[in-house]
Amino acid sequence: MVQIIIIISYLILTFVIGIFSTSRKKKQENSDSFHGSELGLLMCIAVGAGEWLGGTSTTGVSEYGYAFGLSGAWYTIANSIGIVVLAIFFTKLYRKIRMKTVPSILDHYVGGKTKLVSSIMQIFILVVVGMSQLIAIGTIGESLLKINATLSILVFGVIVLLYTVLGGMKAVGKTNIIHMLFMYIGSITLIIVELTKIGGFSGLRENLDPSYFNMTSIGWSKISSWIIASVLGACVAQAGLQPILVAKDDKTAVRSSYIIALIVAPFGFLSALLGMIAKYHFPNLLDAKLALPTLLINVNPVIGGIMIASIFAAILSTASPIFLSCGTLFTLDILPEKAKDSEKKKMLFSKLTTTIAGVICIVLAIVFYNLQKVLDIVYFAYSLRGSMFIILLLGIFWKKVEPTVANIAMGLTLIVGLFWVIYKQITGSFPINKYFSDTYATIIVALLVTFIGSIIVNKVKVKYNQNINE
Repeated sequence: MVQIIIIISYLILTFVIGIFSTSRKKKQENSDSFHGSELGLLMCIAVGAGEWLGGTSTTGVSEYGYAFGLSGAWYTIANSIGIVVLAIFFTKLYRKIRMKTVPSILDHYVGGKTKLVSSIMQIFILVVVGMSQLIAIGTIGESLLKINATLSILVFGVIVLLYTVLGGMKAVGKTNIIHMLFMYIGSITLIIVELTKIGGFSGLRENLDPSYFNMTSIGWSKISSWIIASVLGACVAQAGLQPILVAKDDKTAVRSSYIIALIVAPFGFLSALLGMIAKYHFPNLLDAKLALPTLLINVNPVIGGIMIASIFAAILSTASPIFLSCGTLFTLDILPEKAKDSEKKKMLFSKLTTTIAGVICIVLAIVFYNLQKVLDIVYFAYSLRGSMFIILLLGIFWKKVEPTVANIAMGLTLIVGLFWVIYKQITGSFPINKYFSDTYATIIVALLVTFIGSIIVNKVKVKYNQNINE
């Protein structure tokens, strides 16, 4: 009962802050401010960090912590490495174009219909990730609060969608500040209390296998796969990039990226530690996914309630930028210009498409709630971002990418990635090699098809022009 009261109070606080952020200067609201414009340092950090610290960084990493120890933290470390790479090499480059979306950047460097194709792929990626966040809400609600999963998804999904649609980027940023605080306060409080019970960090070390304190025990294959996917994905992740692209200046954009990386990386250690503490108390769990839920059920109700609220905070902080980014992509990159020839129409479509994206995520989360391999689908979506970045990279530095070939490459990565995921679900292992994941497969396909295909098409064009001139 205490936990339910804390969760409800947290929801009310979040909703009030989200709505309050929209109540001032209503007459000045427009589509630019809705999608984000001239953001300051704090807002960039709040929106960006929230996108990277989702359900996987809490429940997922604690699962790895239970099974492998501190090395599970590589998940968020890898994300931080990707954000730093973005800050060093691409933030200023992207901002020179003065676009708000990744497909617009791709279109600038490659041309053709790449904006349309990449927009559809980006929306697909965001919807899949958004669906997974809401499924996590259902799982937490059902396992910890004994609330029906469908009801949990509906209640939390509708609340986050409401304040996102009503307040746009401002509501996302202000609520994410609260989410970040709850995530860190909840995790640190629980860790301190539990470590005090077992004799501190030394007590934990004495009772767990030494491998749990080895930063490579999870395996270099997993670590390298996470780093590659994160570095490539961070540079084209619309929800994470959007606040950076609409920051008030380059200095704010770059500085906020570094601070986001510093916020994201440590959280993995906190989640991994919680998994290790669960291993100490409950060493014989049949499923590592139960590590954090089992720990929270058996702690002080007040601390447990705060921690459960922090998990919901992590999920909501990712869901809101995803809903907003879907609306941004559809409104700015897919909707014909004649359909938004006035500011009133543009604002209407911005809110409408954001609402539709949120509703789709909620419905899919309910429909696919019992899907056992949902994480495989999520990682597949992440791998598509990496393949898209390879094509963008070639467009920036090679300058000979053929738009048609680029579109074909994006389509093929989708097909190959789906095949990899389906094959694994049927056989239990990836094609070719158990370590050769869909991340590697889609990246290689994107690189080879774009590079070789563009060379062939360029040669055919040259030959054709020569024949005409003759």
